[in-house]
Amino acid sequence: MSYEVYKMKDFSVEKMPFKLLYITHSEYDKGWHSTQHTHHFTELFYIVKGKGAFVLPQKEIPIKENDLVIINPNVEHTEKSNPQDSLEYIALGIEGLAFSLPKEMDSSVGLYTYQGDRKDMLFYLQKLLVEVQHGDAEYEIVCQNIIEILIVKLRREKNFKVEQIETKNVNKAVAFAMHYINQNYRDNITLDKLAKVAHINKYYLAHSFKKDMGVSPIDYLNKIRVHEAQILLETTDYPISYIAEIIGFSSQSFFAQAFKRSTNETPSSYRKAAKSKGSV
Repeated sequence: MSYEVYKMKDFSVEKMPFKLLYITHSEYDKGWHSTQHTHHFTELFYIVKGKGAFVLPQKEIPIKENDLVIINPNVEHTEKSNPQDSLEYIALGIEGLAFSLPKEMDSSVGLYTYQGDRKDMLFYLQKLLVEVQHGDAEYEIVCQNIIEILIVKLRREKNFKVEQIETKNVNKAVAFAMHYINQNYRDNITLDKLAKVAHINKYYLAHSFKKDMGVSPIDYLNKIRVHEAQILLETTDYPISYIAEIIGFSSQSFFAQAFKRSTNETPSSYRKAAKSKGSV
C-alpha cells in the first residue's frame, strides 16, 4: 500500500463581504434585447450558448458562448441576442463587490469579458442554481463558498482586482424583481406575478420596492416601457398602436397615459419633435 499526505499550511481565511441577490437561468428568442438600465450591484453573466452583445452608451461589446461578462455597479447597459443564434445565459446579482483590470485600456468602462474553462464554470454555476432552487438547510453558506471559488479563479487566471464597495442594501426580492422587469417588460407583468416569481408576499414586495427604489414595482415597469417606447418612436416608423403592443401595454390609451405622465408629452408629439430635431 502507498499513500501521499499533503499538509495544509497555517492560514486564516476572511469571508468576502458580499451578498448574493439572485441567480437566474434565461433563454431568449432570436433578436431579443432588454432596455438600457443600471443597478447598484455587480452582475455576472455566463453565456451558456448563443451570440449577442452588451450595448453601452458609447460602444457595443460582442459576446459569445463561454464568455463570462462582469458588469460593475452603475454601468448603463443593455444586452441583446443575435437574430440567428439566440442567447442562453446564467446571471448573478452580487452586492458589495466591484471588479477591475487596472492594466487594460478599457478598465474605465466597467464591463469585462473573460473566457474560462467551460466545464468548470458550468459545474459551479449549476450547483449555485440547484442550491438556490431547493433552498436546503444552510444553502446560503454553500452559495457563498461557490462564489468565493469563482472569484479566486478570476484572480488567478485573469488577475482581476476585487474591491469592496459601499452597498445600498437593497432587499434581495427587490433586486430580483428589478432584474425580472428589465428582462421581461414586454410581458403581461402584474404585482401578483412579480410576487410569485420572487417567492414573496405581494404586499411586502410592494412596500420593500417603494422603500428601496422610491417608486412602486408597476411605476418602475412603466418607466422601463416608456424608455423603450422613446427609442422606438425616435428610430422607427412603427404605428403608435404597435409600439404600445410590443412594449407590453394592454391598450394604446393606457400607453398614452403612462407616456404623458412620464414625459409630459404625447407619443405623437414626442416622435414629431424627435424627427424634426434629427432632420436639422
